[in-house]
Amino acid sequence: MPELRKDPIIGRWVIIATDRSKRPMDLQVPAPEIRGGFCPFCPGNEDKTPPEIMAYRRNGGKPDSSGWHLRVVPNKFPALQIEGDLDRRGEGMFDRMNGLGAHEVVIESPDHTKSTAGLSEKELEEVLWAYRDRMLDLKKDKRFRYILVFKNHGSAAGASLEHSHSQIIALPIVPKRVSEEIEGSKRYFAYKERCVYCDIVRQELESGVRVIQENRRFIAVSPFTPRFPFETWLMPKTHQSNFEDILKEEIEQLAQILKDLLLRMETVLNCPPFNFLLHTAPINDKDSEYYHWHFEIIPKLTKVAGFEWGTGFYINPTPPEEATKFLREAQIMP
Repeated sequence: MPELRKDPIIGRWVIIATDRSKRPMDLQVPAPEIRGGFCPFCPGNEDKTPPEIMAYRRNGGKPDSSGWHLRVVPNKFPALQIEGDLDRRGEGMFDRMNGLGAHEVVIESPDHTKSTAGLSEKELEEVLWAYRDRMLDLKKDKRFRYILVFKNHGSAAGASLEHSHSQIIALPIVPKRVSEEIEGSKRYFAYKERCVYCDIVRQELESGVRVIQENRRFIAVSPFTPRFPFETWLMPKTHQSNFEDILKEEIEQLAQILKDLLLRMETVLNCPPFNFLLHTAPINDKDSEYYHWHFEIIPKLTKVAGFEWGTGFYINPTPPEEATKFLREAQIMP
């Protein structure tokens, strides 16, 4: 029988459609074809992107030249523009402002053929360092209220280029999804005087039912109320609200568990398209007692249709407990 489950953070309900239960092989999408042609992210094509904001080079070298192993550039087609003022204004009952913000691309490797899961742990550490470094720089701009890190992998997940990259957007407002999590976390903290995410970590570690992987600092779980099959959350075990405050040892541990998790998904789901996103506290919300930063990793295996749009409910055909079992038992190559 289908089961309704309530998210303890924002109060959203999901339907776990156990009568439609699907195993990984029922959800797998065809592997994408490798497309040839020109790639502006490959070494030698540095002049085909906007001038770089930041790059990691082992032996020095000039900006916008080869020899880099990670590069950050402005998005050539930004969702928001960094120049100007907000100019908040009303139009009758409606509100509007200028589309102000920063939109950057993190080119994760010079190797066109490597996926994020294919990066070495050291390379993945540098991607995480790039997120931190850019967040620390962007938060100095007093016009910004929130910084979102996200990745679209595969055309079905919204990626327009094959070369592995992720994106950073600084916004003048806090996104609704994040605001809902913050407000839900505040309500929980006001009632119990504990962080809801810390309680989730504690309960999942005690039960072990939905724990996919863990190490000393981090835990990867299938959430109790996943919107999508094989949705996974990756969280620090101890309370941390601001990702940009992460320490060196934590970066190493995070790279280790993130690589392991992405390899498990590649193995079980045949290299699926996916999105991952980083939810962290807003810029002006330092050392929050109630909010806990986390990654959400969402394979694109099902489609959102009329019922979801009309109700806000999501129908998930794979119970998280089963997804956990498949991912935990995956035989991955080291």
